[in-house]
Amino acid sequence: MASSPSLGPFSPAPPSLTPVMKEDGECINWAELPSDLTSSILRRLGSIDILENAQRVCTSWRGVCKDPEMWRKIDMRNLGDVGFNVEIMCRHAVDRSQGGLVEIEIWHFGTDSLLNYIADRSSNLRSLKLVKCSPLTCEGLTEAIVKLPLLEELEVSYCSLSVESLKVVGQSLPNLKTLKLNRIYRRFPCRPYVSDDDALAIAETMPRLSHLQLFANKLTNAGLNAILDHCPNLEHLDLRLCHSVRLLGDLKKRCSQRIKVLVRPGSDNDYYEDDDDSYDNDDVYGSF
Repeated sequence: MASSPSLGPFSPAPPSLTPVMKEDGECINWAELPSDLTSSILRRLGSIDILENAQRVCTSWRGVCKDPEMWRKIDMRNLGDVGFNVEIMCRHAVDRSQGGLVEIEIWHFGTDSLLNYIADRSSNLRSLKLVKCSPLTCEGLTEAIVKLPLLEELEVSYCSLSVESLKVVGQSLPNLKTLKLNRIYRRFPCRPYVSDDDALAIAETMPRLSHLQLFANKLTNAGLNAILDHCPNLEHLDLRLCHSVRLLGDLKKRCSQRIKVLVRPGSDNDYYEDDDDSYDNDDVYGSF
């Protein structure tokens, strides 16, 4: 999931600003489009591109980019060294939302201090996605989560999250409907093991879940049964690379009756979308 290509600090004005000739010979100046239409167009960019490039194009675009409505959703999928401080940019984007932030997605650079900064200024946040934020600690995550009781969707992929923290998350988010808890998949683990700790924590504290993704989790049939017992609204279940689960007999029948969309452990779609191949060969996100 890559962010939109950056225009770069020395690039010419984007083609979208070049006057376009209509059939009747009249030229359209894209910089003079109505602000609501410009806003709709610019929302298709990632937040980094808006801050670094789009708002510098012209006065009208800058005005649109400063509108708090533009920052109800913040997309900070930084996939590499882009040459500037993305954490500072993220804080600036949060400030521009003026408390109206509803969704935010952060890749790679999330920290305890940043997450708490977001939580302190975004009491209406409904969706939080954290992917490969290795600086983030379990303590920092839970400290922020307790400030976001309206959260309905949470993704924690390839970040540190202990079972104890997972329980705090469930206890603090009574409206949580979607959880994506994705672990790093080791194709050749040194010590293969099974554990239902995550599954039991989910079963005990997240009764309103309707969507659950457990990529490369170590849960067993017992853990899955516990989730089915305590999450009556569950409709979408993704168990890719959960190789300790065996969907046979009664469990298979139960899933077919309860779950509308089921991605099985042995699905042909054994991967998790990712554009970063910097991990070593043993830490892959699917079997190839």
